[in-house]
Amino acid sequence: MATEKFRQLEELREKAKEAGGKERIKRQHSQGKYTARERILKLLDPGSFVEIDEFVVHRCTDFGMEKKKVLGDGVITGYGTIDGRKVFVFSQDFTVFGGSLSEMYGKKVCKIMDMAMDVGAPVIGLNDGAGARVQEGVKALAAYADIFYRNTIASGVIPQISAIMGPCAGGAVYSPAVTDFILMVKGTSHMFITGPDVIKTVTGEEVTFEELGGAMKHASVSGVAHFASENEDECLEQIRTLLSFIPSNNLEDPPRVNTGHAPDDVDMSIDEVVPDDPNKPYDMRDVVTKLVDNGYFFEVHEHWAQNAIVGFARFDGRAVGIVGNQPMHLAGTLDINASDKISRFVRFCDAFNIPIVTFMDVPGYLPGTAQEWGGIIRHGAKILYAFSEATVPKITVITRKAYGGAYDVMSSKNLGADLVLAWPTAEIAVMGPQGACNIIFRKEIQAAKDPDAKRQELIAQYRAKFANPYVAAELGYIDKVVLPHETRPLICQGLELFSSKRKSRPPKKHGNIPL
Repeated sequence: MATEKFRQLEELREKAKEAGGKERIKRQHSQGKYTARERILKLLDPGSFVEIDEFVVHRCTDFGMEKKKVLGDGVITGYGTIDGRKVFVFSQDFTVFGGSLSEMYGKKVCKIMDMAMDVGAPVIGLNDGAGARVQEGVKALAAYADIFYRNTIASGVIPQISAIMGPCAGGAVYSPAVTDFILMVKGTSHMFITGPDVIKTVTGEEVTFEELGGAMKHASVSGVAHFASENEDECLEQIRTLLSFIPSNNLEDPPRVNTGHAPDDVDMSIDEVVPDDPNKPYDMRDVVTKLVDNGYFFEVHEHWAQNAIVGFARFDGRAVGIVGNQPMHLAGTLDINASDKISRFVRFCDAFNIPIVTFMDVPGYLPGTAQEWGGIIRHGAKILYAFSEATVPKITVITRKAYGGAYDVMSSKNLGADLVLAWPTAEIAVMGPQGACNIIFRKEIQAAKDPDAKRQELIAQYRAKFANPYVAAELGYIDKVVLPHETRPLICQGLELFSSKRKSRPPKKHGNIPL
């Protein structure tokens, strides 16, 4: 008798694996997409996945739905490991009701989110669904709200990662939007609140799925997506890489690994990166890759707000968040998008005990009516708020320009940086020499026989006196002026020194960041 019951269990398990049937699975593959189950098995360590709620079915009896029940109800949930560390995962199954969310589907997702919070482990969502299941009405909407609520409560407690591997529309987009990182796959994933048909009806605009909400559109224009992957394999590998820099929860430190790169193993070509001409651009990524372990920089938001760079790297095996201005784009000025990009990344690092290393070369905020009317004051203030709020170790390296309020907000000493290093090429002042001289020496320039020659003479004098790191060093705003090749060992030592840093903020429910 027991044998018969064992056989029944095996049959049910096999039936659950059939999902929406062979034809729908074949159609999924024909579109260059894996099935929900295949994605999980490729993401997690081999043999580690444990599925839960595989026999759950929906409870809807309207519109003939009682005759259409599929084991699992359109989402696969469970837990396993990545690099031996436990994670929870849900994977939407487009072959079952188009991956649409029902009441029971929502309960499955909420169950693993609750379990993840209880044990302190990341949650990974693999999204490929058509939104709320229309047949269930408000029950489906309530299920979404249950998920949104948990996303919000879990924010800053456990890492939450969303991979968009198919359609993600309407209310479905808000759960990924609250999570820490969004990855999209080029050509096969789309995100939008309202689709092309609705937009055409309401506004008259004609737009394709790809133009409206494709991976590169969200990775380069809206900034919604942090990563745009070439295919699903790359997307899943990026998730594994991302998790390697992040602790499992807010009470742990990031994993430290042996990279084989000694702190005093220095790339001497770092001395040649910053040009002698202060107006000549250079790639801040070159500075970063010549300093970090093995030259490996895992960039986040690579295609959006390119006047700033953010991402993860390691120094002496310690994971750090990298923030930098990028002279190659808009001269490294800060604008609305760069402000949002930097602020959100800094707050993520602070929430999960990841030290922040900032590379500063900033001539100021981007001027213009578009920026002012777009709220650069409000957005720009987010950076100073994020850096001031952060209590993790903060190390700042000033490579060249550090002008005005932009100098202040980019993790300056007075904003709470623990260690500030400056290269001899650093220029720290309220504004650049030309602008400063036009203000300070306006009368002398106007009274001169040759105003242009006088202006150039005064600019040269101002540059020699103020366009250097030594005035700030005299006042203690810079801890040490260093040669570029001395930077890596000092950062490694600084991270070790401040690894035991303890700093608290006044008790409060939460602050009011200028969103």
